[in-house]
Amino acid sequence: MINLEVPKKAGALINQAYQAAAEVFRPISRKYDRAEHTYPTELDMFAALLDGLNSSGEGGAGAAGVRRSVSEKEEKGNRNGANLNVVLGTIEMCWGDVGLLLSMPRQGLGNAAISSVATDEQLERFSGMWAAMAITEPGFGSDSAAVSTTARLDGDHYVLNGEKIFVTSGERADAVVVWATLDKSKGRAAIKSFVVEKGTPGFEVVRTEHKLGIRASDTAVLRFENCRVPRENLLGTPEIDTKKGFAGVMQTFDNTRPLVAAMAIGVARAALDETRRILTSAGITIDYDRPANSQHAAAAEFLRLEADYESAYLLTLESAWMADNRQPNSLQASMAKAKAGRSVVEIALKCVELTGAYSEESLLEKWARDAKILDIFEGTQQIQQLIVARRILGKTSAELK
Repeated sequence: MINLEVPKKAGALINQAYQAAAEVFRPISRKYDRAEHTYPTELDMFAALLDGLNSSGEGGAGAAGVRRSVSEKEEKGNRNGANLNVVLGTIEMCWGDVGLLLSMPRQGLGNAAISSVATDEQLERFSGMWAAMAITEPGFGSDSAAVSTTARLDGDHYVLNGEKIFVTSGERADAVVVWATLDKSKGRAAIKSFVVEKGTPGFEVVRTEHKLGIRASDTAVLRFENCRVPRENLLGTPEIDTKKGFAGVMQTFDNTRPLVAAMAIGVARAALDETRRILTSAGITIDYDRPANSQHAAAAEFLRLEADYESAYLLTLESAWMADNRQPNSLQASMAKAKAGRSVVEIALKCVELTGAYSEESLLEKWARDAKILDIFEGTQQIQQLIVARRILGKTSAELK
């Protein structure tokens, strides 16, 4: 039976992540928001600490994927494992600054893909590498099945051609996990992911984007022109299984969508904490023992926002717990991501409205800008609702568009 209380053994991890967020991230948050495209060198030492946590099996606060050992697969009973630990750590770190978390070396979404679907040999070979994830193209956004970047086998190499946009850490990372199709005529089943290392001939970083939020994190446009990638850099199997579709590459999202939900929850909690402080200093009391409609209007609105936050938080813990306990969580991962993404935008904007914090003197202004991307990347609000509807109604993508 699921228990959504934070496990006691996660206490030390949560405390460490909170201390890092408060002492490392918050003090430099505005600095790197203003200095867009400047790499936060303060993160190097902290990234090394996270590497140690992840290698020890304790789990960190980055976007590392999750693999289960043979003993874990055979284990009986409830588990609170790496997925839940990473979600809890991510919430604390994003309370500090979500853009800085996304800038952490070796904690990219490409690392999540490698950890989730790579063979043991690939996992060893790519160990210590910082990997970004390249999916979106100029011709499509949320419809991942519309990938048009091609990968053609030529001897011992695949030749990649195409362009990718909105690649988080695309300029700074050591490599990029690129989604490409082996055969467009075979649809989704032919889409595979490839690890392309920086410096590979034919791989070019075209530009970095100027963004509304998460400005500490670089977002790049990448181009692949007759880029030759070793065939052993294809993650998973090269066989095209039309019955399975592209479940192999898509399973990465079952781990990363709860992480994006956790990022949203961290930002939402930061906004609520700061708003509570401002309201309290203004003499407005938030009373949990009285009906909301009998309190100050600002207090009543705060209670509504906090309830919205709590529901997103519990959905996210559920999706992570299910992954740890070997239960299919695609539906719950999309529900958590949809709820948290929508909630953080409303919460952040309402907190700005309640406090009047519209200038750069308050981080609430920054969090309001950071929030929107959390409702967009890893699948927009609309695509998550579509996935949820398909799962609940038992419809295929062809039956419900």
